[in-house]
Amino acid sequence: MRATYHQYFLQFKNPSGTSRGVLTKKETWFIIIEKDGKKGIGECGLLRGLSCDDRPNYEEKLKWACENIHLGEDILWQNLIEFPSIQFGVEMAFRSLNSENPFLLFPSDYTNNQKSIPINGLVWMGNEAFMKEQIDQKLKEGFHCIKLKIGAIDFEKELQLLQYIRQNYTLEEIEIRVDANGAFNSETALIKLNQLSGFKLHSIEQPIAKNQHDRMSELCKNSPIPIALDEELIGVFSLVEKEELLIKIKPQFIILKPSFIGGFRGTKEWIDLAEKHQIGWWITSALESNVGLNAIAQWTYLQNNPMPQGLGTGALYTNNFECPLEVKNGQLRYGKGKWVF
Repeated sequence: MRATYHQYFLQFKNPSGTSRGVLTKKETWFIIIEKDGKKGIGECGLLRGLSCDDRPNYEEKLKWACENIHLGEDILWQNLIEFPSIQFGVEMAFRSLNSENPFLLFPSDYTNNQKSIPINGLVWMGNEAFMKEQIDQKLKEGFHCIKLKIGAIDFEKELQLLQYIRQNYTLEEIEIRVDANGAFNSETALIKLNQLSGFKLHSIEQPIAKNQHDRMSELCKNSPIPIALDEELIGVFSLVEKEELLIKIKPQFIILKPSFIGGFRGTKEWIDLAEKHQIGWWITSALESNVGLNAIAQWTYLQNNPMPQGLGTGALYTNNFECPLEVKNGQLRYGKGKWVF
């Protein structure tokens, strides 16, 4: 058995805005395992500036994982605990190697094209006209749940955008999620949450920056809008720490990105704890290529969560890999297309 790795840059079709700035490209890494004439492919979905394993020695750790691939998935996973995106890549690569088809990791009714996964339509930050255009397009495409990135343009304009949606579409027609990416000031966040509450939002992700546990706990207790933790989960490694965080903050939801939280195994730990403490959850991609998105989607289907998931990112790039994934009427499907990697 031998393993190699290589870097790849995904190019955005359109510059994509977040509260942290505008993205034009996305760095990712692939692990390829070879054994007895078979290949396994795994994606290490690093996101610079956000992943907890965005460190100077990232490539060095990736090289170590490949040089020690003979240790096996379990031992590698434990030794890569502070490098969750590499954990995920290793998990994926081993699953791929041991499958008849390297891209068919978790066979199910979903991969047989008999079932689909409901997803939210992602609306990127930008000026008012650009965001309105995206909203209208998502609704034309049949989405019943949209997610708006907020916190980058003037807050009053963002309120006007939400008013525009609610004036044109009922609560039954469209569910609205918003993601602040920690952009709100901790002292004024509750005021903004109260202003947002009139638009009948499903939830708001990470209203304030992570690691303000006391304040986030207060917001979860007093907010008129359910709060979902996202960045708050990044860098929390042990099962004890994970449970302590959920008990302390008591969020209404948690959002799970396998590339950020230790792959399938790390994500399952969060799911089990969330369900133990009656906390809702859903899974989302972290701007991976179609290779990582495919693996996440196949695994997500098996978790039997009927909520819209955050898996609609495959069409963002000009140089993504051809694959069977299709988005139709707000649903992610595994179609008849071929893989080109």
